[in-house]
Amino acid sequence: MKSTRKAWAVAVAVGVLATSGATIAAAAAPSARPASQSASEDAQLQKLYKEAVAEGGRLVVYAGGDKPGQADYLKNAFVKQFPKMKVDTVVDFSKNHDARLDNQIAEHKVVADVVHLQTLDDFPRWKKEGALEKYKPVGWNKVYDKIKDKDGYYTGLYFIGFANVTATTLGSNAPVEAKDFLKPEYKNKLVFTYPNDDDAVLYYFKQLTDKYGFDYLKKLRAQNPKFVRGTADAAAQVGKDGYVANFASSGSSSGLSKTSIPEKSPWVAWPQTGAILKDAPHKAAAKLYMSWILSKQYQQHAYGWSARTDVPAPAGRKGIFDYQNMNPLGLGKFMSDRAALDRYKARVSLYVGDVKGTDPADPEGRLGLYPVDQNGTQGH
Repeated sequence: MKSTRKAWAVAVAVGVLATSGATIAAAAAPSARPASQSASEDAQLQKLYKEAVAEGGRLVVYAGGDKPGQADYLKNAFVKQFPKMKVDTVVDFSKNHDARLDNQIAEHKVVADVVHLQTLDDFPRWKKEGALEKYKPVGWNKVYDKIKDKDGYYTGLYFIGFANVTATTLGSNAPVEAKDFLKPEYKNKLVFTYPNDDDAVLYYFKQLTDKYGFDYLKKLRAQNPKFVRGTADAAAQVGKDGYVANFASSGSSSGLSKTSIPEKSPWVAWPQTGAILKDAPHKAAAKLYMSWILSKQYQQHAYGWSARTDVPAPAGRKGIFDYQNMNPLGLGKFMSDRAALDRYKARVSLYVGDVKGTDPADPEGRLGLYPVDQNGTQGH
């Protein structure tokens, strides 16, 4: 069976969801001005590469996710293009990484260079607190204005989408719209991520209860679904042990399931957002990484919706901002009101129960306060 790492690389990171039920596809000068448009992006990247190597060739990235190795596809592609770089990407729930970073910032012991997280509300706060480096990477002027900070402190890097995952054995009978999941034949056969453990999943549920009322959640609960930690684990169980359907995840490469998006029911996509820490130990490397991931060369081969306006949507798909039943900015707005979010989460918890299980991104509890790799090696 293909690895979870590959599933996340293809399905989650670029967040491509078909319009009709197809498969989810998966810097150096300190100035904050955009890199010169007169020089080619490749030339700019090569200049940044030289400076990153001169700095020591080291980079530590904190990536939001729920499985070790989920972001290795980014690390591997980066190192393939810049082979003198040594990169470690530490994956954990975004809500754990942001607390970890708050602690590092408060203790003046920042060990991460770059972060890209789901917790979109953190970035304006960190900007206000002076915790982020002001830097506009290569390609900055081509990034959607709606997903980047106008002053250059943070930006969306790529889009992630959550929708339906259904067993291939269901064929054309697979549920697509939210109310399809309430059909009697799916009782005891649904598996979901705890919505009170992942804010993007919580937002998916919020949209459903806003549209259909809490009666929808009562009926869904009556289906006796299984709840697990992590969207990767929820999607991976579809097609196994009698579980045939899920929504609010990005799919699996097991070959046992397929993905689709509803035509009418709400679904979720958002710009996974990145920034350089003000006290990053390896700023030249961080600037290279941010510029590389936003470069047209990378974005146009990512098989998904790009963060750039000059890279078209994949063939046969609408633009990321053109779906009537999905707003890519909705999650950020939802997360910006933490008091309302927490009230909704508490109410949902009454229906789904308390979160149980270990952190799937750190099952052995190795990461600690200052991890510089997935094994939990502590930085200094």
